[in-house]
Amino acid sequence: MQESEKENEQQINVELSEEMAEGVYSNLAMIAHSSSEFILDFIRLMPGVPRAKVKARVILTPEHAKRLIAALKDNIDKYEDQYGPIQNSQDADHQFNFPISFGGPGGEA
Repeated sequence: MQESEKENEQQINVELSEEMAEGVYSNLAMIAHSSSEFILDFIRLMPGVPRAKVKARVILTPEHAKRLIAALKDNIDKYEDQYGPIQNSQDADHQFNFPISFGGPGGEA
């Protein structure tokens, strides 16, 4: 890399708290958008629990949402190169049908 390119690079220091480093498990995501933002809600559905909880909400500009798609595609391609294709039930001509109860007992009022 040339010296002028090194000077133009910006280094970002990212702080990650211990609590945030633990992460949050999500098995469902819902996406909404307006003219100025995309809203990603990451949700956890649990077997036998009638209510799902939003565990994290991320709000992005449209430009950042498009960059996120590109970054996810790049990482999925790298993952599949290393571990093989990710199986997707939609690839087998199945409609997406998320099992709300996971086969557990249904909620009662």
